[in-house]
Amino acid sequence: MAFTLDLDSSLLQPVQIGDTLAPNRIFLAPLTRSRAQADATPSDLAAQYYAQRAAAGLIISEATAVSRAANGAYVNTPGLYTDGHQRKWAEIAAAVHDAAGRMFVQLWHVGRMGHPDIGGVETVGPSAIAAKITAHTPSGPKPLPVPRPLRTDEIAGIVADFRAAARRAVDAGMDGVEIHSANGYLLHEFLSDVTNRRDDVYGGSPANRARLTAEVVEAVADEIGAGRVGLRISPGGTAADMREIDEVSAYEALLHRIAPLRIAYLHVRIDPTSTTFGALRALWPEPLVLNADGVDFCQLESFADWGAIAAAAVGRRFLANPDLIERLVLGAELNEPDKATFYAPGPVGYIDYPTLADLDEPQSA
Repeated sequence: MAFTLDLDSSLLQPVQIGDTLAPNRIFLAPLTRSRAQADATPSDLAAQYYAQRAAAGLIISEATAVSRAANGAYVNTPGLYTDGHQRKWAEIAAAVHDAAGRMFVQLWHVGRMGHPDIGGVETVGPSAIAAKITAHTPSGPKPLPVPRPLRTDEIAGIVADFRAAARRAVDAGMDGVEIHSANGYLLHEFLSDVTNRRDDVYGGSPANRARLTAEVVEAVADEIGAGRVGLRISPGGTAADMREIDEVSAYEALLHRIAPLRIAYLHVRIDPTSTTFGALRALWPEPLVLNADGVDFCQLESFADWGAIAAAAVGRRFLANPDLIERLVLGAELNEPDKATFYAPGPVGYIDYPTLADLDEPQSA
């Protein structure tokens, strides 16, 4: 059944997100699409893909590696650590801005989710604890290896990689960056009391487990300005074989440390009716963005009305409907996403989802 948003809906009202004024509160969530070139340069189709969705209040890009060593969880995912990468991201930024859009690049290090057969580099993590899942390598499915624990003296280099990639993003014309500290990747691995068994300053106490994410946020905010920085977290999330016995304490420590920076937003993937959401929401004075896949628009509208969220990041529904905002205003039916083409190369399932305007065009004989 189609859902209609009234023009005066809270989801369609502008919201200030750090230095960026978003024209509405329905954002494009970051979505891995596996269409980058082999050297991690975004594809020639990426500018069109993102520009098609420029009506989003804010576009958050697919996860983008901050270094070659940070890549390798999936084939053909992009990076932002060479001049060639930066030039292609500049083309994407220009296309989105020409379509009156706004865009942040999501930055990640895949940590123990990396496989040497994909990234060509050693798999690392906070501790020698493997994710018990299978990687889809070029030569077929393979179990993820046990990661090498990062040495304490290596961690400053990872923080520097995030800083440098953020600099490149802004120099390419992007409005900001989102730091990916969720879904089982490196920063999330450090936050977890299950995957992080370290006994140095990056392990043990909640504050120590939060230290790496906090240092990355602080470094990036120092480099490009706090108003251009978002952070994504997923407390208690089980993606990528993640577990957390204590789902709150490290995140409380993290938010206490970074709140004075006043970054642009906090992006959470969590049940908005949970006690964990309530506990963390109470600690966060700045805009909060809810990752909204699986939540219907009626509920999202209520959360926005109550002030529980500043915006909702929508994934698959925006993937399949480049004109999602228009469809919601008109109460039009939504295209269904084609799961078979989520990670397939080429334009099919990427830039060929029809808009309402396409459907209205006369068909040739």
